[in-house]
Amino acid sequence: MTNVVDVRNLDLAYQDTKVLSEVDFSVTQGEFFVIVGPNGSGKTTLLKSLAGIESFSSGDIHVLGQKLQAYSKKKLARTLAYVPQSVHINYPFTVKETVLMGRSPHIGLLGIESKKDEEKAESSMRVTKVDHLADRNMDQLSGGEQQRVLIARAICQEADIVLLDEPTSSLDLAHQVLIMDMLEDLQKKQNMTILMVAHDLNLASLYGERIMLLKSGRVYKTGHPKEVLSFGNLEDVFNCVLLVDESSLDGLPRITVIPGRYVDDSLRGMSNTDI
Repeated sequence: MTNVVDVRNLDLAYQDTKVLSEVDFSVTQGEFFVIVGPNGSGKTTLLKSLAGIESFSSGDIHVLGQKLQAYSKKKLARTLAYVPQSVHINYPFTVKETVLMGRSPHIGLLGIESKKDEEKAESSMRVTKVDHLADRNMDQLSGGEQQRVLIARAICQEADIVLLDEPTSSLDLAHQVLIMDMLEDLQKKQNMTILMVAHDLNLASLYGERIMLLKSGRVYKTGHPKEVLSFGNLEDVFNCVLLVDESSLDGLPRITVIPGRYVDDSLRGMSNTDI
């Protein structure tokens, strides 16, 4: 399998505060790769570094065999699409205008959208189920609707690699499944490479082909969900009592947080069968 992203010994610091330390991993073509970890573990900073938004202190990032710093902004936009965490958008552009912004790396000097650009925007809106909102202004939408529009814009960009920072955080359950199924469909049918930051460990388990677990800015473990999302790993990283069992759907890890009223400190460190 061909590596499309290679990160080697990546360090990043804000003044005297180390955020990422010796981060080392690769992502192969067409892989669904999920990054998990507690708040402050460096997940978003790592994704922004991959997108060229954050400057790292040392180490290397290669995208499609080329150093990230060697890309022009336009070429990088044709290669990587980045969807940030859900934020409140208050600009007056319509949904369709926002989605069409994803075509900017492909539009010529005159800046005029072609029929192909229009068709790609319409298909991207349909697949994310925001086509009925095409003429609405972005500042008239809910947070969840705005998030789906941003994902539609990334799809419209037709990049080889899509980076998503908690894309389901502001969505209800039905739309979480809609977005995750849609991303998986794009990954499988179009061989799209997806790197996603997730807080929801169960979604990560269900959709991630490989998972990377971060702790305090370092890679704690990378591998198949069964290898990474174990009781011992998660208790050590998240420092809380968890139950990890097998989902009846596919045998993948299923994580349940155990409220403090059901356990006491004597149960910490015990196996799942003992809880």
